[in-house]
Amino acid sequence: MGLDMYLEKRTYVKNWDWMKSEDRHQISVQRGGHPTEIKPERISHIIEQVAYWRKANAIHQWFVDNVQRGNDDCKEYYVQAEQLQDLLSLCTQVLNASELVDGEIANGYTVEDGKKIPIVESGKTVKNPSTAQQLLPTQEGFFFGSTDYDQWYIDDIKYTKDTLEKVLAEEPCGDYYYSSSW
Repeated sequence: MGLDMYLEKRTYVKNWDWMKSEDRHQISVQRGGHPTEIKPERISHIIEQVAYWRKANAIHQWFVDNVQRGNDDCKEYYVQAEQLQDLLSLCTQVLNASELVDGEIANGYTVEDGKKIPIVESGKTVKNPSTAQQLLPTQEGFFFGSTDYDQWYIDDIKYTKDTLEKVLAEEPCGDYYYSSSW
């Protein structure tokens, strides 16, 4: 239970009779080394899950604000490559401006006598989170995870940066779609 987030890449691979042989895709679907009942001539798109986040609420909020026009409704939304480039740029800026220092971080909570008590442990926090707060702020929500600017926040930003660098370098680019659920 909690915020799960997905970025998919869809590549159109339909082969048409009028296409030259060098423009046609070769599609083979096997299971256990043997052909399946899937008919390659019926395949029109290949869908790849290129990113998966769990409770990366700052990244989710960016998609809600910049792709979903403020609608946080668990639907699927088309994402332009330029939008992914913008997110990559923000992640890079946040990482460049964020220094992790020793500190105490929250790692969940326990309940005693009906009260939530944070579980605190040694970890790393962002020394000055002002750039992160401005460019990729955290967002509260139903099981959306921590809103602290700490090592886990930075891990989400690093993962996003690394993933987007790889995705945007791929050819052909394809079409991208973001969705979330909780």
